[in-house]
Amino acid sequence: MTDLAAPVRVPASRYTSSAFAELEHERVWPRVWLVACTVDHVRNPGDFFEFRCGRYSVIIVRGDDHQLRAFQNVCLHRGNQLCEGSGSGLAEIRCPYHRWAWDLRGSLREVPSRKGFGVLDSNELSLVAARVDTWGPLVFVNLNLQAEPLSDYLEGVVADTAWADLDDFQCSYTTVSRVDSNWKVVADGFSETYHVQGIHQEMLASMDDVNTEQHVWDRHSVSHQRYGVASPRVRDHSDQAVWDSFLVTQGERMGPGFPLGSTAPTPADGETIRDVIAQLIRDHQATRGVDMSRFDTDGVLRLSQYNLFPNTTVLVWGDMLNVLTSRPGSSPDDAELVMYLMYRRPDAAGTDSEVRPFDVVLPPDASVGTVIDQDLSMLKKFQKGLHQPGFTHLTLSGEECRIINMHRVLSRYVAD
Repeated sequence: MTDLAAPVRVPASRYTSSAFAELEHERVWPRVWLVACTVDHVRNPGDFFEFRCGRYSVIIVRGDDHQLRAFQNVCLHRGNQLCEGSGSGLAEIRCPYHRWAWDLRGSLREVPSRKGFGVLDSNELSLVAARVDTWGPLVFVNLNLQAEPLSDYLEGVVADTAWADLDDFQCSYTTVSRVDSNWKVVADGFSETYHVQGIHQEMLASMDDVNTEQHVWDRHSVSHQRYGVASPRVRDHSDQAVWDSFLVTQGERMGPGFPLGSTAPTPADGETIRDVIAQLIRDHQATRGVDMSRFDTDGVLRLSQYNLFPNTTVLVWGDMLNVLTSRPGSSPDDAELVMYLMYRRPDAAGTDSEVRPFDVVLPPDASVGTVIDQDLSMLKKFQKGLHQPGFTHLTLSGEECRIINMHRVLSRYVAD
């Protein structure tokens, strides 16, 4: 936690103003690296994925030369959108309206009734490229062709996550949820642990939310939290209390053999309940063919939570990778939350194993787990509060330094 000489104040209008949202569309979204999908979505030649961010749409495609490419999703004839959704087996990119067609490298290959146009320069009618790159299992895009490389944009995050071998993760599923709040409200909810004492009280007996290590680079930031230990905010630090809390909030990580209300295992001499939980997670992963013996207790039960500017949170555990990214909606009062769940690839499976993520758009009443459900339940209330005429500024503490940093960088982009 970072102590401040005085609270940091952020105008509430940043979350409600259409004019500010327009500045973000003009000066932020086309100029930053954004998580678009996972490598598993576009692993094989002919795989494609449409990435949307507000008014922008990008086609990501794996070419027959195995190269990953990205193009603005627009036909160069009259501006129709070329692709929707995702899929495989794509041999060309063809406009469904007048059937202009491009190859998977973006070169124009066919114009029906071409002679009616006179002289067409095919080179001038190649698809408009976007930058595309990968970090671990994630695919990023940037509409700015002059943008710095992704590895530079990510700053110290790449080195800080080296211990986790991110390339070993594969995506199981993604979910898309419509949220009745500004995209920054969504991102803020995954940028601090100050709220755990309020809406996630079930977590307090198995998470240290007070002694959180936080670090800020330039654009991005990280926090490290220990799980399997009780928060200083609670009185009961017994093994049973830690066990009960972990079962309620993360019990699935240990497998199906531990029902709610079960008695906590007794640690061996020299061990803690935290060591026991970590070993049970390793044992469960072993049933999936994943050897996690190289990860000590802290490697399994320390959460490294990276906030990537502007809109993505990456949660790194020893056994699991969660990615949450918020995107602007049609107005400042709505957004999309996209969540990715990833586990380590079984050791016997190669990196080219055929596992395609299951993608689902969730209905408004769908449950995505105890903790995330609690987060989502608050977002609509936030947006309504932000519109009250007497509320002019957010008042942020040093414990919320990752939110402060996001606004600092956002100011730089918007003013540039």
